[in-house]
Amino acid sequence: MPKNLLILKTVQFVKETLADAEGGHDWFHIERVWRNTQYIAKTEKVDLLVVELGALLHDIADAKFHNGDESIGPKKARAFLASLQVDETVIAHIENIIKYISFKSGLDTKSKKFTSKELEVVQDADRLDAMGAIGIARAFNYGGFKNRALYNPAMPPNFNMDKETYKKSQAPTINHFYEKLLLLKDKMNTETGKQLAQKRHDFMQTYLKQFFDEWDGEK
Repeated sequence: MPKNLLILKTVQFVKETLADAEGGHDWFHIERVWRNTQYIAKTEKVDLLVVELGALLHDIADAKFHNGDESIGPKKARAFLASLQVDETVIAHIENIIKYISFKSGLDTKSKKFTSKELEVVQDADRLDAMGAIGIARAFNYGGFKNRALYNPAMPPNFNMDKETYKKSQAPTINHFYEKLLLLKDKMNTETGKQLAQKRHDFMQTYLKQFFDEWDGEK
């Protein structure tokens, strides 16, 4: 199947699958990550089909919306790609991108790791969407979806979480900035990703200063 037709069918599949998704993990999130991926890939030697499919399918069944089951996403992506007779090596690569793209996967020090340049590009693109103005909007949207507090001074951030603790956390949304979002800048893989991340990181720091000024009663 020609690449452009495969991408088109994948876009249609993702839009249909995520039609009722939470606002921070919907089609528009996928679209932004897809665009970021295309931009970063221009400066990297990667398989463009793999990075585009990886971006489009990376959140096809996010575990946090499926009772923590991390196997659903890779299985769903495999079934879809196999139905289009995509090459097995591509399918396996996409599965691994989905399995290892998340921030929490990096907190798992016991399991084996997977690395590829394609994963690095898609991971950077996904991390960028968790930063800056969009990242702030997504964080509070998800916090509201889960009925979490905005901030609670009696609940400080936890800087020593393992993967399971992170998955079970019900902390206020502001904690998420310190436990994940502000850490992403130094976890970017590509030079392009690092450059783009700095501006978004700086914006989040400015936002947090304003947030706490208002919380404390701005003088």
